[in-house]
Amino acid sequence: MSHSNNVSHVVVLTTLPSAEEARSLARNLVTDRPVACGTVLDRAQSIYSWQRKLEETSEALVILKTQRRCWDEVQSAIKRLHPYDVPQLPALPVEAGLPAHLAWVVQQTGEVMT
Repeated sequence: MSHSNNVSHVVVLTTLPSAEEARSLARNLVTDRPVACGTVLDRAQSIYSWQRKLEETSEALVILKTQRRCWDEVQSAIKRLHPYDVPQLPALPVEAGLPAHLAWVVQQTGEVMT
């Protein structure tokens, strides 16, 4: 498979302190339509260094499906809504996918729902 800089879809990852907060964030992003779907995986274990201290935390992982063109809006919403000072927010390129699903993502990241 060839790699392209013209990737139109991305998967964005973030973690939150609880499944309730993760669901709330996903609901906001889907309702406002910068993302088509947010999948919440509860009870993820994160091990990381923060302020020179080893931390082990139970978190909820959110997988957000969107288009690259929505990145600025997603990033802005996360900065506004996320409880962490420095949330993780990698955007991973989608190199390939089921065409019907990719078309659905495009359709869902359109105008605001009423």
